[in-house]
Amino acid sequence: IIIVVLADRTLAYFAPGSPVSHGVGRTVLSAVALLLPLNLALFSIVKERGILTLRGIGRLFLILSQVAGVFLICKFQRWDLADFLQLQFIDLPFLSIIPLAQPAVFAFSLSFLLITFQFVRRRGTLESGFFWALISVFFALVMGTVGPVTTVYFAAAGLVLVISGIESSHGMAFKDELTGLPARRALDEALLKLAGAYTVAMLDIDHFKKFNDKYGHYVGDQVLRMVSARLAEVAGGGKPFRYGGEEFAVIFPGKAADETMPYLERLRKAVGESDFVLRNRDRRRSQTERREKLGRIGKKVSVTISIGAAERNGLDTTPQQVIKAADKALYRAKKAGRNRVTA
Repeated sequence: IIIVVLADRTLAYFAPGSPVSHGVGRTVLSAVALLLPLNLALFSIVKERGILTLRGIGRLFLILSQVAGVFLICKFQRWDLADFLQLQFIDLPFLSIIPLAQPAVFAFSLSFLLITFQFVRRRGTLESGFFWALISVFFALVMGTVGPVTTVYFAAAGLVLVISGIESSHGMAFKDELTGLPARRALDEALLKLAGAYTVAMLDIDHFKKFNDKYGHYVGDQVLRMVSARLAEVAGGGKPFRYGGEEFAVIFPGKAADETMPYLERLRKAVGESDFVLRNRDRRRSQTERREKLGRIGKKVSVTISIGAAERNGLDTTPQQVIKAADKALYRAKKAGRNRVTA
């Protein structure tokens, strides 16, 4: 957003209207058209670390150094250096249609490829925001003249980045990154919206700590993902959430506890019947080294879950009380031997 604002205000001050073929206006326009898409592409790749950090200050220094470089070229009228911003590398007729210098055209092309690759690979809201911001910036600069419409396009690019940042922050708060399920905060909000009858089921992966200690955290993460995938398929109108650690929750709006038993039993069997194949994260090691590290790579192991369910009733009227009752039912299921459903 900072670089978009700087680009807009710099153009409005130094290059209003239609810049001539040489001079400050043309140099500033060519520099912005070259540097702005490259900056957007760079910041779409690196992770956000905040401004008031060492890396954030380094990024601000990078931005300001570009501004200082263009300023020095214009101040000392080094138009020989400025001419590099308008070099014509290849003679292609269709490039003459675009009112941008070839270095800027190539910068936009490269940036589009990088940001599109990032979006296809991650499919995140920030990557999508950078993509549409780059398109808006492109339309702002291909007009060839600098005026109020240019500012509108730049403002649209900034607004897209703001919205994508807010949406991304919301997603990080309400969605569990490891499993893809809604997180604890989303569960709390969902419980507040419930009215009338409902059932909450609490689920726990049996002996997960021992499994994690024996095979490592990477394998433990794979187990959590596998169980989450089965939870996402729960029937009966159940809404799954990751509660924390190896514990999950499922809400059944409008259903009594006995009505949810068939669905929870089916879920328990689906997890237990899903063979989990041990794999090593480091695929570059030889097969012998992988076997030495994890013991038995490729070995199929079974994972089971215990489930406790409780419904809203005359005694348990608040979501916290229902969850507490479900936790007690989960404890009974574990005490009775695990791998079972208890209400």
